[in-house]
Amino acid sequence: MSNTERLEHRASFGGWQDVYRHRSEVLGCDMTVGVYFPPQAGKGEKLPVLYWLSGLTCNEQNFITKAGAQRYAAEHGIIIVAPDTSPRGDDVANDEAYDLGQGAGFYLNATRDPWAKHYRMYDYIVEELPAWVESDPAASDVRAISGHSMGGHGALMIALRNPGRYRSVSAFSPIVAPSQVPWGEKAFSAYLGDDPEAWKEYDTVELIRRGTEEKLSLLVDQGDADEFLENQLKPQLLREAAEAANHPLDLRMRAGYDHSYYFISSFIGDHIAHHAKAMKS
Repeated sequence: MSNTERLEHRASFGGWQDVYRHRSEVLGCDMTVGVYFPPQAGKGEKLPVLYWLSGLTCNEQNFITKAGAQRYAAEHGIIIVAPDTSPRGDDVANDEAYDLGQGAGFYLNATRDPWAKHYRMYDYIVEELPAWVESDPAASDVRAISGHSMGGHGALMIALRNPGRYRSVSAFSPIVAPSQVPWGEKAFSAYLGDDPEAWKEYDTVELIRRGTEEKLSLLVDQGDADEFLENQLKPQLLREAAEAANHPLDLRMRAGYDHSYYFISSFIGDHIAHHAKAMKS
């Protein structure tokens, strides 16, 4: 991993939970990334990589400290990469609200000023970050992708837009139709402008409606006590689009669970096992 500074190095389940800072040319800033290397790393075999995309207000720390994923990654021999959610820095555009600007990159390529200079998270996640990760001798180019909330939107959308690039995809509490909910409408209008056709390129429901040659199965967990369920997440729109397009979807409504990492940590083992099976088949 070139042009990199290691910030943290902590033993975890026989492997190492690291945090790195590296220079992103795509974003024009330094980025921090959590990388978990399981105990199988460094033994001559290249390991598959699961990319985790976090939600609004998060950085790499939320997932690596709260999800409890290291145990399962060690069990299955998977590297987990958890990047920050947006570009950051004094010269990076920002907003006082929590749902726009730094911490709210929405995993797209912004086209409007002042955001366009730095907010190119789509290119960073799809191209630059994997190239950086796969420069490490322990990492293979066998990939899966997952995420939560805004990151669930990112994971589903990126997998659908890049057939063949990921072996599997999953999400917790994803924003499935950002073009139709307040979080997405605010961010998309700021980053992309008022053209609804531009919004559709980053909308999971719209991408499913278009159809793709590769119908990668979608695994989604959603708590039925989620405080954002009806206003921002609307999983029924995902179910309706998948049924209409005959797109495989396993949407699991979890009784009593909310939007928090208590929910994610309860089922992260299921998701990692799902990705391990797909990446090692």
